[in-house]
Amino acid sequence: MMACAEMHSKSTNEPPVAAAWLADERVETIRSNGLRIVCRVWGSRSAPPLVLLHGLRGFSGTWRGLAAALSSRYQLIAPDQRGRGDSDWDAECNYYTDAYLADLETLVAHFALDRFALLGHSMGGTTSYVYADKHPEKLTALLIEDIAPGSSTGGAGAKRIVAEMAALPSGFSSWDAAREYWRARRPSVSADALEQRVAESLRLSPSGRITWRYDAQGIARTRLNPDPTRIVDLWPIVERLGVPTLIVHGAQSDFCPAATVAEMCRRNSCLESIEIPQAGHYVHDDNPTAFTTQVTAFLGRHIPGNR
Repeated sequence: MMACAEMHSKSTNEPPVAAAWLADERVETIRSNGLRIVCRVWGSRSAPPLVLLHGLRGFSGTWRGLAAALSSRYQLIAPDQRGRGDSDWDAECNYYTDAYLADLETLVAHFALDRFALLGHSMGGTTSYVYADKHPEKLTALLIEDIAPGSSTGGAGAKRIVAEMAALPSGFSSWDAAREYWRARRPSVSADALEQRVAESLRLSPSGRITWRYDAQGIARTRLNPDPTRIVDLWPIVERLGVPTLIVHGAQSDFCPAATVAEMCRRNSCLESIEIPQAGHYVHDDNPTAFTTQVTAFLGRHIPGNR
């Protein structure tokens, strides 16, 4: 289930090789509304905390590269969000922002976080916006990766994701077929990031077929036929945010338009933005060096005593 540190140079039907954990990497489990949520943790418990929320089909291990750069100064906490990774699937398919928010609140209580920084990518970014609006006193800084108001409901990126979920295969006959699937849908990510996604999102079933290790059907149902009363309008939240906020978006992203980001910053002086070159929607995978540089600089400016 863990990532591969290096992808084979040519196609092979061998399964992805598990990556070595970082020296200080560990796992803790919490329970949220009856669900078991697995959290990956790096860094000292006495260091300033940074909570990391992955995207729609993401996983906690996606943050390992960032953790390698930051764990000497921060405690990083990244959950496998409900329905993904090693965390429980929701029998009622409750994959909405209010459920993710409740899970985050449970995580904050479990780790006894007084004040912390919060970074969310895509779906995790929506939860992060809502948490910052509800609990501004808890946050030292807010970092949002490639999501803006309207990103999930309109535009090329939203249409692409809906099409992907609608055409989602039930599984694959080989690891090569799985690699081909992900490469077709994530052409901009590195070979290492692609292999990590294959390892973290799929498993070999007893029948010999390679199947999803996340709740593909439940998550797709929520995404393709959502309850409109549970869709969050982010514009009012963006306008009243009082937490120092950095919006990191990819120069080639189809999901987070530069014009929308500029309008966000115009409406609220607490927000600033940075566009990362050679990056699409998966900024931390596409250009990890630039992403880490910007995250490090922003945290250094806004976390007292950690400059």
